Amino acid sequence: MSDQEKFEGFKEKIVRENEQKYGKEAREKYGDEAVERSNRALLNMSKEDFQRMTELEQKMRTTLTEAFKEGDLAGPLAQKAADLHKQWLMMVWGDYNKEAHAGLAQMYVDDERFTAYYDQEQPGTAAFLRDAIKIYTGVK
Repeated sequence: MSDQEKFEGFKEKIVRENEQKYGKEAREKYGDEAVERSNRALLNMSKEDFQRMTELEQKMRTTLTEAFKEGDLAGPLAQKAADLHKQWLMMVWGDYNKEAHAGLAQMYVDDERFTAYYDQEQPGTAAFLRDAIKIYTGVK
């Protein structure tokens, strides 16, 4: 099996696992078209695009950790974390919508699975990210 075939299988596995874990909820909340568009975007990513997406997520998480320590939701670090989060989302969303971005951030707090992911190093990080994104987007 070539590296490219392994990479394609890896992406297919991610989509399959996301569908199993979150597919029903995502389709109910965002619609089939949005979920399919996101799945296609991931499946069509080159290795370089996937690497960039991974790096954006890591950079966002590192910036978020520093912003959380600083504690200023409207400060440069928190707003940079929100912008990096947007860039990361755009890798699979394609179109950007401020309301959807803020809604996703709210879900990070409302859904314990996402809260656990963002709060794994520091409790309260998911809520901090949500609030920073609300400032970033201007959505209440």
